[in-house]
Amino acid sequence: MNSRTVALISGFLFLTLAAFTQGVLPMLEPQSRSAKVTKVVRTNLGELKWMEAKATDYTAKQALGRKVYIREGCWYCHSQFVRPVTGETRRWGPVSQAGEYAFDVPHLFSTRRIGPDLTRVGLKYSDEWHLAHFWNPRMVVPDSIMPRFAELFDAPEERVPVVDGDAGVKTLARTAASEAMFDFSSKEKIQLTPNADGLLFVPERGKNPVIFTPNKEFTGASVRLAAVTPELEGLVAYIQKLGTNRGKWRDRFEPQLISASQVSMPLSEEWIGHGKQVYERRCLGCHGVKGDGNGPAATFMHAVRPRDFTLGVFKFHLTPSGSMPTDGDLLRTITQGIRGTAMPTWHMLSEKDRLSVIQYIKYVLAADRSDPKNPYLYFIEEPPKPPVYIGQPPAPSESLVARGGEVWLQAKCWECHGEKGRGDGTKAVGLMNDFGYPIPPANLTTGQFKSGPLVQDIFRTVTNGLRGTPMPSYAKPIAEADRWALAYYILSLSAYTDPLTGEKLNISAEDRAALNDPGLKASTSSQAYAPPQPSSSLSGAYGGDAWAGRKGMEIVKPGSKPKPTAQVKPNRKGKDDG
Repeated sequence: MNSRTVALISGFLFLTLAAFTQGVLPMLEPQSRSAKVTKVVRTNLGELKWMEAKATDYTAKQALGRKVYIREGCWYCHSQFVRPVTGETRRWGPVSQAGEYAFDVPHLFSTRRIGPDLTRVGLKYSDEWHLAHFWNPRMVVPDSIMPRFAELFDAPEERVPVVDGDAGVKTLARTAASEAMFDFSSKEKIQLTPNADGLLFVPERGKNPVIFTPNKEFTGASVRLAAVTPELEGLVAYIQKLGTNRGKWRDRFEPQLISASQVSMPLSEEWIGHGKQVYERRCLGCHGVKGDGNGPAATFMHAVRPRDFTLGVFKFHLTPSGSMPTDGDLLRTITQGIRGTAMPTWHMLSEKDRLSVIQYIKYVLAADRSDPKNPYLYFIEEPPKPPVYIGQPPAPSESLVARGGEVWLQAKCWECHGEKGRGDGTKAVGLMNDFGYPIPPANLTTGQFKSGPLVQDIFRTVTNGLRGTPMPSYAKPIAEADRWALAYYILSLSAYTDPLTGEKLNISAEDRAALNDPGLKASTSSQAYAPPQPSSSLSGAYGGDAWAGRKGMEIVKPGSKPKPTAQVKPNRKGKDDG
């Protein structure tokens, strides 16, 4: 038998095997008809626990986006399946479950990972990041080979002149393009910041435009407008849905959870040079060439502008209020990202890359260069103070959360964040950050905490405040024990909330009581709490456990003891059938 014959036979066998595994087997055992998944929820005591639940179908907007996703061929390059191997789970997240695909017809698993896997991309980036990415992927990923999808935007080719308006503010000239997007007679103003090239993203229509450039972000004479379309809104909504059927899994994702305070490395020109390469590849699109927060993608990020490193002001730090952050603080922010913003988690970058880009930010970008001959390097002139010690948090309890509610009222947190924590307090309107941009108080009911998802993160924010924002330090006015109680109360505001929609989950009182029990340990998907079900319902096992159950093998739940088994008779060779 020659090699040609062997190749033909092998090819036929592999083709038959592929047809059997991908066509026949799914018909024989159609697990995708089940919508059951495991998901992470936050309890009334602020804890994060896994539980069994049902995946939800797409909304009309998300379904439209899925059609656009298929039509534009996005699935040719992006897979949507996390395989059960270590490298996959450390990079993307929890292993895919059949229930996640219950509403996917056709399935879009794909196998060509020319682009990143998108199974868990939901809420990793903000909507604004995705919009910049669709307009021009190179804005946020300079080495991307993804094509542009600018045709999905409403973006007239003609540029609109910038003119002087009332009270010395800049506005846009009235043209066919601008009048189609704005109402120049409206009393409701909308502040818009173009990028350096004159691209101006319009997040809302029907308002009176004000060109807002407090730090000379744009000095040109005309801009090109770009606004979203229903198809683009649907596409972003669909992408944000991916992976969110697993709840707040990202808040328990070990690879991006990090706690560090004293991580540091000596000043090194070699490391600074490497950090510049990392910065230009990963950070420049948002933070800009100069680190001034005015990268080409920044115009899309109207809700939360990228950090301006040149001002030497950093929000998240374990050092006392007013101090520069340590390397450990910067490493934590880079690793876990800033939830709800365009700053994603960078846990997949090597530690070498993350530490080197910190050097570049500290010793090149974080500087006042108004006097070119004598630049003021913040990290040299104002070295970080020793970090504040944060011990182990007290065990959660109903009384502790209740005390936190009392502290919330006494400290008047509701004045900014609102009575129920939705960011709609009486002082919320008109708040500004130190850079001159509006900064609404956080909506604490969404569970998207910028400083981190753990009680230690909330405690750190309450203790040290958020530098550059109206959020002050409460280290002195509130005792440490009360700050822990307040931190737990803040976490409880997002209890049993869907991270995507912000709506309350449909969970019975009985199940809530079980999940609220601090004694219930459900820290992994395999330990997920299973609500009481009729005996005829499907097993709560997943992955290998499900396979074992179908083969008649006993599955031992965590914390339980295996049942005694009958004596197995030896086979004819004297060995157990096993």
